[in-house]
Amino acid sequence: MRLSLLAIALATLVLGGVFHFQGFDDYSARSFATGTAVVLVSLIVDVVRSLSKGEVGLDLVALASMAGCLFIGEYLAGNVVALMLTGGQMLEDYARARARREMTALLARAPRSAQRYEAGGLREVPIEAIKPGDLLLVRPGETVPVDGLVSDGARAMIDESALTGESIPIAKVSGDPVMSGSVNEGGAFDLTATEAAAGSTYAGIVRLVESAQGSKAPMSRLADRYALGFLAVTLALSAAAYWLGGEIRALAVLVVATPCPLILAVPVAIVSGMSRAAKRGVLVKNGGALEAMAQVRVLCLDKTGTLTSGDPMLVSVETAPGRDRDAMLALAGALAQASSHVVSVAVAAAAREKALALPLPRDVDEHAGAGVQAMWTG
Repeated sequence: MRLSLLAIALATLVLGGVFHFQGFDDYSARSFATGTAVVLVSLIVDVVRSLSKGEVGLDLVALASMAGCLFIGEYLAGNVVALMLTGGQMLEDYARARARREMTALLARAPRSAQRYEAGGLREVPIEAIKPGDLLLVRPGETVPVDGLVSDGARAMIDESALTGESIPIAKVSGDPVMSGSVNEGGAFDLTATEAAAGSTYAGIVRLVESAQGSKAPMSRLADRYALGFLAVTLALSAAAYWLGGEIRALAVLVVATPCPLILAVPVAIVSGMSRAAKRGVLVKNGGALEAMAQVRVLCLDKTGTLTSGDPMLVSVETAPGRDRDAMLALAGALAQASSHVVSVAVAAAAREKALALPLPRDVDEHAGAGVQAMWTG
């Protein structure tokens, strides 16, 4: 709908300009007036809906501005205001859509089902059917479906980087808690559920993201809160301008008072900031939290590794006397390329950056939490 309104406002503005330069001023005025009227009708519908919900926004000023333009025949000014309004709304929609796309990876990781032990063996069940106390099987590479405890006798290697920023997988033993949304980096293990899906950690994060996408920034809320007062002052100034200088000056007050920066720029900036943060793996609760960051002067971190890029990297290679660093890195990199462990990935990447030859090892045997071994040239 907003795309159609933007297209109409732009098309009527361009068409009116063409008519004007061709000398057809009547057709030009009609074109400008049509664009203004179409957007105005749509805005009236939106404002009526908002008022029916008890919400009063600054769109009222834009409505008064376009209506004033039509009333006194300043159709070009009305068409320009209509284009600014619809263009800004489209920009906001684009920013929100981009934020949703960049958060898709987070939301898509939410598991939909789980393997639950039942009388007849394993059965795949919807995640909503899991209850505290259920015994589940978490296979290699799977996302943990609900919060739980590692079952008796089991061991697990858990990647919690998406939840805590801890880049190195953590070894878990019998009785240790495991958060939903973390990833099984080792072998399959049994998990005893302690929470239903709705109460688990990952479900809370998903709700947080969805809530953030629909939130308003404090600056926008503050502006909306005083929208009626702002409109009253604007109309009073416009009436004074009309009494002192006539219709054109009264309209000029309305057009200038149309608060496009508050209506459009603030939401776009907030949503774009949340989008950029999500792309870097940072979840922002809402627009208010993002805006409050501008006042932050001190940052306290509760533990080492909280603020990381999420991926380890090789910093240095230390060898025994007489050993060549590049030769040792090539050997380690050759072995590491056979493993998916995050440390192995970092070692192999460092070897490739140095353009070292990395022959493929044979008979690779990886033990979760213990290491990897293979045969190479005997």
